[in-house]
Amino acid sequence: MVNMTIAVPAELKERMDCEETVNWSAVARESFEQRLHDLAFLREFSKKSTMTEDDAVQLGKRVNKRVSAKYRKLYGAYRKASGKPQ
Repeated sequence: MVNMTIAVPAELKERMDCEETVNWSAVARESFEQRLHDLAFLREFSKKSTMTEDDAVQLGKRVNKRVSAKYRKLYGAYRKASGKPQ
């Protein structure tokens, strides 16, 4: 195995130091492996796709609208049930 040095914010390092039982090298290795797996999947998926960039943007906009509407409805129901003003 080779050694790597990575930089993390001081606050993150302090929190990591509090977790004495965690093997942070193993966590990093697993994270790197997962990211490489995800990238390989996306690369393979995009090779087979006929979707254009414009198609993807339009699809993203439609998804965002639907998700936004869903959460507005849920938030409105929550506020109504809790007696908070709309």
